[in-house]
Amino acid sequence: MIPWLELDSPFPDVSKALTEEDGAAGLLAAGGDLSPRRLLDAYRHGIFPWFSENQPILWWSTDPRMVLKTEQFAVSASLHKTLRKVHRSIATDRRWQVRFDFAFEQVMRECAAPRRDGAGTWISEDIVTGYRALHRLGYAHSAEVWLDGKLVGGAYGVSIGQMFYGESMFTRVSDASKIALAYLVHFLRQHGVTMIDCQQQTDHLASLGAQPISRTEFLLHLKQAIAHPQIHNWRPLPLFAD
Repeated sequence: MIPWLELDSPFPDVSKALTEEDGAAGLLAAGGDLSPRRLLDAYRHGIFPWFSENQPILWWSTDPRMVLKTEQFAVSASLHKTLRKVHRSIATDRRWQVRFDFAFEQVMRECAAPRRDGAGTWISEDIVTGYRALHRLGYAHSAEVWLDGKLVGGAYGVSIGQMFYGESMFTRVSDASKIALAYLVHFLRQHGVTMIDCQQQTDHLASLGAQPISRTEFLLHLKQAIAHPQIHNWRPLPLFAD
């Protein structure tokens, strides 16, 4: 059994999370709310919300934890070529543009849209409301790729100190989400961020260089990273010198 959180209930210690033997590895608690105070407290303790539309709020702390070390972001030859093309376009015809925090809520709603296979996502209206509040407070950010004035790809997540927690990505044209991630990783590296929390293991994340680490290792890094001041001036930086 997992505890039910009232509005003023603290989170249990993450060591109390369920294991594979329990059938829901990483599940820690249910209930509570999605207020900025609750969400920030969760992220500072290595906890994140993940639940379906017809479920109560569920809180997780997975072990192992999927992370992307920013220096290990994998850029394939084809993606490198695409990034070069985008870089040139930004400097010339501006058909391609990369922006941060220009359309945060739109990025969330694009991430929430049904996938090509018809499946929905876990990003409910309550999630949108909660993270929109974090965005207004300067803790949630989006990286966006625009083509001919249309938003075609992006990613969003939460930033505390020198820790970034990736939440979701979407793409409407080939490689657009990877372009957004490349610019985000580059920006974060320039600001001392060495690890992005990816939360759960997927083949797609692994193809980009993400790898699982133990919850103990993750929490040790987290404690050090969130002690740093907040990152400000969220603006994409050029990927190439020319």
